[in-house]
Amino acid sequence: MLEVLQNLDLSPFWLSFKLAGITTIILFVISVPLAWYLSQTSSKSKPFIEAITALPIVLPPSVLGFYILVVLSPNSPVGAFFDDVFGIKLVFNFTSLVVASCFYSLPFMVQPLQSGFESINKNMLEASYIAGKSQLTTIYRVALPNIKPSVITAIIITFAHTVGEFGVVLMVGGSIPNETKVASVAIYEMVEMMDYSSAHIYSGIMIIMSFLVLLSVYMFNGRQSRKIGV
Repeated sequence: MLEVLQNLDLSPFWLSFKLAGITTIILFVISVPLAWYLSQTSSKSKPFIEAITALPIVLPPSVLGFYILVVLSPNSPVGAFFDDVFGIKLVFNFTSLVVASCFYSLPFMVQPLQSGFESINKNMLEASYIAGKSQLTTIYRVALPNIKPSVITAIIITFAHTVGEFGVVLMVGGSIPNETKVASVAIYEMVEMMDYSSAHIYSGIMIIMSFLVLLSVYMFNGRQSRKIGV
């Protein structure tokens, strides 16, 4: 076991954390206006948008990964455009992992933010508008600071969910060392090779990390609830 630990390649974890960090930042920027719109609108299209946003929760990752692969492949209009104009290939590289992760983890960022925005006292928002603040200023200066538990939950859960992705990233990225071979893919390969010692260590690290992530979320939200109670 000691020899296994000494020879353990931790680069898949670094790649997983890098992917999760970039994905979380991109999704936060995208999801704040989307969650705000969904929390404030009474449009008939709201259920349709919510259903599309939540699809990755119920779709098998292989299905989502397959269609992302089809759309981003060099044979598709999207893939061909990026390849011809920018020289960027959107499959089987780190870029493809980021794109796929943004689709797969979208609901885990949007839903907590939307719930947070819906819980805000409407009088607080109206006071901001009466004071002459724009909608953008109201969102970032008034709304977001007042839904910190929701923001923290969205960020941490999105990060952790991205770290644990398997089916989607394997479909669009494969297993290229230092490029697309994230921790979940590495565990899968270790099991295939019957290297159970390394698989146990990798899986143990993932379990501990997931537990600590969830513990931090519940502890933070618990503190916020006690402060409100006081």
